[in-house]
Amino acid sequence: MSKDDANKSAEELAREALERGDATGWFELLYSGASQNTDAIPWADLRPHPGFDQWLTFADTSKLGKRAAVVGCGLGDDAEALAAKGFEVTAFDISPSAVDWAKQRFPNSSVTYQVADLLEAPEDWKRAFDLVVEVYTLQALPADIRSGAVAAVAELVAPGGILLVVCRAREVEEPAAGPPWHLTREELGAFDHLGLEQQSFVDYIDGEEPTIRRFRVEYRRPAV
Repeated sequence: MSKDDANKSAEELAREALERGDATGWFELLYSGASQNTDAIPWADLRPHPGFDQWLTFADTSKLGKRAAVVGCGLGDDAEALAAKGFEVTAFDISPSAVDWAKQRFPNSSVTYQVADLLEAPEDWKRAFDLVVEVYTLQALPADIRSGAVAAVAELVAPGGILLVVCRAREVEEPAAGPPWHLTREELGAFDHLGLEQQSFVDYIDGEEPTIRRFRVEYRRPAV
């Protein structure tokens, strides 16, 4: 299966789920239906996301605590990159099949892989993580639940902690057809109203074919 075919299949599953009033159930359908064929997962490149990986390579995380969370971890590559940097990583996904697949790929991993719904995250995760990585989850959610998801992501970040968001990008006047729904600066600005402070904002064109405009944004929660 080509990536184009995988994208079309994922978009169809998402549309059907939305028509049923189920905004997130299609993730499990996609992963379970893939039968461990990574070509069927549009975003599964079996390596850390390049935008995140570049940030991790050059960011100074020496003064951060070591507890990290990966939102919507998928097959685990971003989580494993964090673990290799010495972080104690909790990586979660709403899809049980994705979590099982990640565990099978990395059987000796130090990462704690867990099935969890971002919108119903465990209470003890509240402001518990020194580094939170969110790549592509928000853009995969429709607008009517995205604001709740933004708030849930923000609540994971500990005092003094960092949130890194990577997403597809658009201007306000551009159409928001999805999924994925490309996000605007204004939508990401919600984090500034949730107790986080923007540290950097990178607006870039990736190296894919065709190229895609993306945002990579770093936020920090002020230390108490």
